[in-house]
Amino acid sequence: MCTMSRWTVAVVAAVCSAASWGQAGAPRDGGIYVCTDDDGKPITRDRYIIECRHKEQRILNRDGSLRSRVPPTLTAEERAQAESEERERRERDEAKKDAVKYDQLLLRRFPDEAAHKRARDKALDASRAAIQSAEARLRDFAVERKKLSDEAEFYRGRVVPVSLKQQIEGNEAQADAQRTSIKNGQAEQARIHKRFDAELERLRKLWKGAVPGSLGQPPQ
Repeated sequence: MCTMSRWTVAVVAAVCSAASWGQAGAPRDGGIYVCTDDDGKPITRDRYIIECRHKEQRILNRDGSLRSRVPPTLTAEERAQAESEERERRERDEAKKDAVKYDQLLLRRFPDEAAHKRARDKALDASRAAIQSAEARLRDFAVERKKLSDEAEFYRGRVVPVSLKQQIEGNEAQADAQRTSIKNGQAEQARIHKRFDAELERLRKLWKGAVPGSLGQPPQ
């Protein structure tokens, strides 16, 4: 759990207190407000002391015992800073909770390295199949292109029929599409390996006893 600095605690408390006490009158059951002004002069009243709004004020019971304290009223700049720090604190807390959940889920899914390897292999199945299929089709197009090239050779020095030209161009376009498919599959495999490598590095630390949530933010 993230801990706020003393200054942040004070200013956040002041934000809340200012609304309650800033213009308030005396408490229903009585109370004495006490503060020291900028000249060092003590001030005592039965209601909130406006002149001391930038200082802490003590509220005393009728017997002189301390009932509570009213923090200084914040300036607009101080209030904005307090709210910013509080927002950052909440974001850190949420990020920490997310990291804990992520690590706990990893440990449930992958109790050991063998389980993680099986998951990696399964994740790679689709891209492997796509690459194999594209490679097989690319070989078929290469065979077809050889035949088309041989046929075009027959027309050396003459005009190659339009239909043959179109077949050659179509063959090249389809072969290029398969090459692109192979590159995309390889890129997908690289992405999968990167994710599983990051998981494995984190898991090895968790398996050795690292506390969930103590290893920083989960990999993106």
